[in-house]
Amino acid sequence: MVINKTNKASNGIYYGWWIVLAAFLNLFFVVGILFYGFPVFYPYFVESLGFTRAQVTQGFLLGFLFAGLPFGVLAGTLIDRIGARVVILAGVGLVGLPLLLMGDMSRFWQFEILCIVEVIGYVLAGPIANQVLIAQWFHRRRGRAMGYAYLGLGTGGVVAPMLVNFLARSLGWRHGLELLGTIILVVLFPIGVWVTRSSPEGSGVDFEAFREEALSFENSSATIASSAGVLQAVGSAAFWLIVAGSTLAIGAIGAVIQHFILFLKDAGYSATAASQYLTILLTASLGGRVIVGYLADRLEKSHLMTFFYFLIGASVFLLAYPHSPLVLCAFAVTFGFSMGADYMLIPLVTAECFGISSLGKLLALIIMGYSIGQWAAPWVVGKIFDIRHSYELGWKIVAILGVAGAAAIYAVPSSLRIRRD
Repeated sequence: MVINKTNKASNGIYYGWWIVLAAFLNLFFVVGILFYGFPVFYPYFVESLGFTRAQVTQGFLLGFLFAGLPFGVLAGTLIDRIGARVVILAGVGLVGLPLLLMGDMSRFWQFEILCIVEVIGYVLAGPIANQVLIAQWFHRRRGRAMGYAYLGLGTGGVVAPMLVNFLARSLGWRHGLELLGTIILVVLFPIGVWVTRSSPEGSGVDFEAFREEALSFENSSATIASSAGVLQAVGSAAFWLIVAGSTLAIGAIGAVIQHFILFLKDAGYSATAASQYLTILLTASLGGRVIVGYLADRLEKSHLMTFFYFLIGASVFLLAYPHSPLVLCAFAVTFGFSMGADYMLIPLVTAECFGISSLGKLLALIIMGYSIGQWAAPWVVGKIFDIRHSYELGWKIVAILGVAGAAAIYAVPSSLRIRRD
């Protein structure tokens, strides 16, 4: 398929929807497969390489601690200056190559180094760049477009557990990693070169459809905030409430996702059955991304975020009953739907609060903040398990994190009214 470098493809579709497709595929592979599929390899690392529960999550934690923040700030700066396209292409290479090399690893230090490189690729080609892409191409239908793009993350998550389980069982975990790395490189490089355009400006568009897309947005309160710079935003209470709430809630999500299969195997489920429950959870997240995308264009975004953060935390208490299939399914559906709403609401709330002129830098700071929580919480839960040989205390802590995150986001609307007066 040849796509014209205009704001409409040859069949009359607004070119922004091709950007949504590109973002969908980026999130499908870079986040969906990597974040949700990679934990399926953990039992193999434990059995074949002798890693502990804490060690299998430690590699990505170290990556975000030492490389995530500086490269996140760099990514945000580059995106705002030269656009998301080049940044995404660089990130794709740094995601695919480490997976290829992991097929030959035999030592923990090798795993740590490759995870750090993987994190850099994730930072460059993952949520930051793709959220900015959508924000640049859409105004009036931004929530809907963000929801469709984030279906890629959810769809990748649905496919990943069963796919990785199949590859590891059929080809062995080493060849499975190598094949995933190859697929990422073969698919995403052409998409980045031939489809992705950083913004309507400078991409050969005539702007007519872009003006139509932006028309009803121009007089909105979000435009009033569009001139907010990084220093102004970082100096506001709203920014730090978003960072704190996201870090706590996404820390809870990370802990559940990274340990869910290990937890279910300890409860007596087979690897296949455990992967199926994770698939239910991630399938439910698809509904969250689509439905909440429509709601976000009509309702107060921060209130939606508060509600779903609360559900994330409260639902974790259901993991106290892992031997009940009914309770386990209820948890998977509730947690998954809420998780699907979560990631896509962060850029929408941030853009609503501060506009899009410095969105790349602001999202970089927010995402690096919550990424530390995303990997620190799984590491803490793993350490607790290694000491107590039980997930009971870890899940209680995770539940409290989610509820506390909801409380932080609940305070955002009042702080915004104070700032805007």
